Amino acid sequence: MDQTLSVAPPSRRVLGRRRSAGARRGARAVRAAVAAGVLLVLGMWWVSVPSGFAATPADALTSLGELSGMVGAFLICVQVLLIARVPWFETAVGLDKLVSWHRSLGASVLFLVVAHVLFLVFGGELADRNPAWTEFVSILQSYPDMLTALVGTLAFLGVGLSSARLIRARLSYEVWYWLHLTTYVSIYLTFSHQLSGGAHFVSDPWNRVIWIALYLGTASAVLTWRFILPTLDAWRGRMRVVSVVPESEGVNSVWLTGPHIERLGVQAGNFLLFRFFSRGHLGTAHPYSVSAVPANGYLRITVGAIGDHSSRLPLLRPGSLVFAEGPFGRFTADRASRPRILLIAGGAGIGPIRALAEELVRRGGRPVVLYRARSAQRLALLGELQSLPGVQVIPLVGRRSELGYDPLDAEPLRRLIPDLHDWEAFICGPEGMGERAEASLRALRMPKRFIHREELSMS
Repeated sequence: MDQTLSVAPPSRRVLGRRRSAGARRGARAVRAAVAAGVLLVLGMWWVSVPSGFAATPADALTSLGELSGMVGAFLICVQVLLIARVPWFETAVGLDKLVSWHRSLGASVLFLVVAHVLFLVFGGELADRNPAWTEFVSILQSYPDMLTALVGTLAFLGVGLSSARLIRARLSYEVWYWLHLTTYVSIYLTFSHQLSGGAHFVSDPWNRVIWIALYLGTASAVLTWRFILPTLDAWRGRMRVVSVVPESEGVNSVWLTGPHIERLGVQAGNFLLFRFFSRGHLGTAHPYSVSAVPANGYLRITVGAIGDHSSRLPLLRPGSLVFAEGPFGRFTADRASRPRILLIAGGAGIGPIRALAEELVRRGGRPVVLYRARSAQRLALLGELQSLPGVQVIPLVGRRSELGYDPLDAEPLRRLIPDLHDWEAFICGPEGMGERAEASLRALRMPKRFIHREELSMS
């Protein structure tokens, strides 16, 4: 670590360009469309609100409850549409940012749903002079479709809470996946009470038409681009397992083949949703990055055993049918815009990093790979990386408790590569490792726009 790395920069002409101005305009267009939708909902509320909507504290609370419910319901549709794989959204923004927006909206939606219930209960409490619990029961009994709405709301809150970091860390992917599928059931259960009990829909037929069109449009988008078309594409591009190869302690590669595998358009750094038709795998589809792009009819993924699904991959039998949906992700060489590229890998993150290193070499680059592992036995694909011409691989092996420091802290990185502020970085690995590496690079004055981290999630 005391020696300084010397790297010959590649030619700029062979590296990809950053996201185009057109893509940035697309992201702004999506934001503008969401903002316009919120304004439309505010307008729907305003044109149908009674003149005395804030005449008393009870009226004001009730009006706020109705407004928060309408805006929250609209943003729920937005959340669903962001990850419905609508082509225009993905082309304009990119899946990674859509997933980030989907998550960011989650807290706002939960707040609005809770505010909707509390404002209505407290408004009724002031108007009827009933205790809060009595007023809550009265609302359930007085308005149509409220019991189904209550069940749907509780289910939705459960889904939202399951995404909180502390809770999510304790749930298996399978449990989290099936919990999130109940979101569609929650939306269905809460929709009827909006039309039958919502004052702004009962009294205004135009609002009803607009609201029904919003929900029908959202449902159509989900059915079309998240279920029907992906299923047809997966069937046409179906693959089969060739073999499962142990790469290191806890890391395995799965080789796949299929008649149309090279037509998938997979790039180095992409991930796909894989559904293996085998015991223990059929119930869920998991995102895995490719470690070798399609070539000669074969594709490879390299997976760390970090959950129930990934731990069962060694049990796959050759010939098992596989449906793959994708490719997804923007962790690709096209994003590189600087001549000197640093690739930082940890755990199963070595898969996409290995593919990315090969692609950068093909484009004339000379990337440097920092490979973080707790022990030498966990350095999967190390030999492959070292054999790639033009790639410099630096294993950073050892536990922090043993080393007395973290090799990805700012000072060790500065000693290794003094001019990191002039580099561009791609990071893939465990979340904690990725956050530490990014923080260190920022501390060494690498601009955030030149730091890319992999996102292996659909929601």
